[in-house]
Amino acid sequence: MNGTVFGVDSRMVFTLLVIVVAIQRVWELGVSARHLRALKAGGAIEVGTRHYPWMVALHTVFLVSCVTEVWLLDRPWQPVLAVFAMLILGAALMLRWWTLATLGERWTTRVVVVPGEELVTSGPYRWLRHPNYLVVVMEIAAIPMVHCAWLTAAVFTIANLVLLRERIRVEEGALGRLAAGGSS
Repeated sequence: MNGTVFGVDSRMVFTLLVIVVAIQRVWELGVSARHLRALKAGGAIEVGTRHYPWMVALHTVFLVSCVTEVWLLDRPWQPVLAVFAMLILGAALMLRWWTLATLGERWTTRVVVVPGEELVTSGPYRWLRHPNYLVVVMEIAAIPMVHCAWLTAAVFTIANLVLLRERIRVEEGALGRLAAGGSS
């Protein structure tokens, strides 16, 4: 059922892809922690801390589940689906980097607002209120489908949407109360 990619077992290549994503996430957490310290030193307020451990857990278990499903349930390698999923993943990565570049030192993995600071309306924020959340939705759908891990894609897409609903509610409330030009 499994194929090869450049002469290597497709499951190994997929596992390597997930490891690369995990390394990127660990790097992002480090950047986020550095930005969080600087923002708090400048008067920023963090909100929504209750849901944050659940988000970290979801993303951690998601990456483990991607690999586990492929290996334990012997998911097939479908090159056409893999290419399509990688294109979505590539688009998500470009949007992620654009978002991070636009926010600069304001970017964190947490909900942090500097009271009175103007909302960002440039870059992807010109068209989307929460571009990074679109990135996460795309990644959670695409990464497992690179190797037909449809169960992981389905379960974690639903779980992520439930968490994002709360996260966006918290973030919108904080932006409305604390940011200049907020919606409330």
